[in-house]
Amino acid sequence: MAVIKRAKGMGKQSGSLVQRIPFGVGFTVLAVLFFAVLLISVCVGSASLNAADALRLLLAKVPGMGGLMDTEGIGEVYGRILYKVRLPRVCLAGLCGAGLSLTGAAFQGLFRNPLADPHILGVSSGAALGATTAMLFGSGAWFGGLSITGIAAFFGGLATVFFVYHIAGMGGTVQTLHLLLTGTAVSSFLSAMISFLMTRNQDELKRIYMWTLGSFDAASWEKVRFLGIFLLLCGAVLFAFSRELNLLATGEDAAVTLGASLVFTRAAVIVAGTFLVAACVSVSGVIGFVGLIVPHCMRLVFGPEHKRLLPCAALCGALFMIFCDMLARTVTAPTETPVGVVTAMVGAPYFIILLARSKRGRRG
Repeated sequence: MAVIKRAKGMGKQSGSLVQRIPFGVGFTVLAVLFFAVLLISVCVGSASLNAADALRLLLAKVPGMGGLMDTEGIGEVYGRILYKVRLPRVCLAGLCGAGLSLTGAAFQGLFRNPLADPHILGVSSGAALGATTAMLFGSGAWFGGLSITGIAAFFGGLATVFFVYHIAGMGGTVQTLHLLLTGTAVSSFLSAMISFLMTRNQDELKRIYMWTLGSFDAASWEKVRFLGIFLLLCGAVLFAFSRELNLLATGEDAAVTLGASLVFTRAAVIVAGTFLVAACVSVSGVIGFVGLIVPHCMRLVFGPEHKRLLPCAALCGALFMIFCDMLARTVTAPTETPVGVVTAMVGAPYFIILLARSKRGRRG
């Protein structure tokens, strides 16, 4: 009973320190902003599209509303641009941002570390090594919407995390500290391997480097379906462990006392998160910072309760990634800036300001 009271007390204290707005109001605001940014994103580009026309084209694809939308006055070219170019890219960016942010929020709760991000166990380094190897020695063939590079990145990321988990578990039990240290060591080794391959293959240097910065310029509906399936399945698994992630905030011993299966929870969250991040990296390349700052910001705004934190992190991550991708393809047009550069340039200053305000607020 004392442990239960302690857990409840910690939850109330944490919530009172960070929660600023009610969940319903905040989630509604995020949803409105999401659809607004989505609409703006499909309108801007080399060929500008009127917002009202874009909205009619989008609603025409909604079951039951096709006959109510008059799209005859909109040029056929604009329709093809919207459906075949911009909308797949926007959807892929949103799914990728949601997946990275959702995994980041789950990993921060699992490892009880606000600096944990989706790549902390080496999935990005493994994916980058797989993609680099495919670029140097593979072909550009496509399978199921993914190129050989994307497939190699997907399995490279999976293999790396499972190797890290196996090494950390040698000796019987998997401890959080050993898992994080092993992930850091393996990531450093794989990054060194990538650097070695890049120096030995100067002709492919730019191509490999640009892939590691992330981009959605090769978006397609096949990739949207591929990532959407992983987000739906893996996201459901992560959300199912919301209670266990809440209990872990009180400490591993207290969580076990309260009924959480530490071994099963850690394995399930890591496996689901790894598959989701590997799928994201395979379709976009390595995009950092999103899975770190978005969950942390949502925790400051909505509190640490994961049943509210996870959906808010996913929605805000989708919004943030769509916004950054829109900047990436428009600010420096006709050239395109890697979206990973934009996420860091936009997110880092905001993150620093938010942390500073939070610190001042707690002192007050």
